[in-house]
Amino acid sequence: MSTQPIFRDEPWLSQPISLGESTIMAAGQVRNVAGIERKSMRTLGSFGLIYMVDVEGYYVDELGTQCDLRSGDAVWIHPGVAHAYGPKRGKTWTQIYVVFDGPQWERWAAEGITNFRRPVTHAEPVEGWARRWHDAFPADAAPTLAHALRTFGVINQLLLELLAVHDESSQSTRDAWLFESQRLLGEREASRALSPQSVARTLGMSYESFRKKFAHHIGESPGHYQKRRRIEHACAAIYQGTHSFKALADELGFCDVFHFSKTFRQVVGETPSAFRVKARGL
Repeated sequence: MSTQPIFRDEPWLSQPISLGESTIMAAGQVRNVAGIERKSMRTLGSFGLIYMVDVEGYYVDELGTQCDLRSGDAVWIHPGVAHAYGPKRGKTWTQIYVVFDGPQWERWAAEGITNFRRPVTHAEPVEGWARRWHDAFPADAAPTLAHALRTFGVINQLLLELLAVHDESSQSTRDAWLFESQRLLGEREASRALSPQSVARTLGMSYESFRKKFAHHIGESPGHYQKRRRIEHACAAIYQGTHSFKALADELGFCDVFHFSKTFRQVVGETPSAFRVKARGL
């Protein structure tokens, strides 16, 4: 006669860890999770990260996401988004969970760093990631400010690295045009920079098609992206104190200092002189 595997919860935190207004509320590992029925989605009031250690399961949410889950997947839970996940019939399930709340992660969500429309990411090797999550919560840690600072530092690194690893692994050849266009548009030296129209021709696309596709992926037109990147180069040079404003205008392809200053103010919100005072006290 078969029996159901015994559920086991292994919490790694005895109490929440807070830093400012942000809190890591819970963390740990659970085995043999029953899961949440698809027809009984739940909604949480906090952010969560579920890392799948040994899984063959499913995930669904109210936004229309439906996908299978496997070991190495990470499910990003956003407050207010009804969802369900669990093992497929006859399968076992082991997961690591971290629950967190506060303005830090609210900003990440608002800025699209964590995307509620892309709730499942992936990172391997599973054993290595599981060990890193476990090591982030030492059992003998004292409840001090130093401990909170270290824990938040490690968790932030793990969360962002998890997103970066997934992004790198999910890139495909169909995105090559986008990376190449960003490289060409972002050239610092005016002598090497191409206009958006020339970039489109280099990629073998009509300008209108290129403009629409670029704006869809990046959120701004090729021309605005190029202007912003040039001003970002200018900001770095001003901070380092390596160029005069005239030299910057010439190098970045502006017709004169007035045009450079006007564009700088449009992008940054202040003049190059005001930015230099804040950046270098000069």
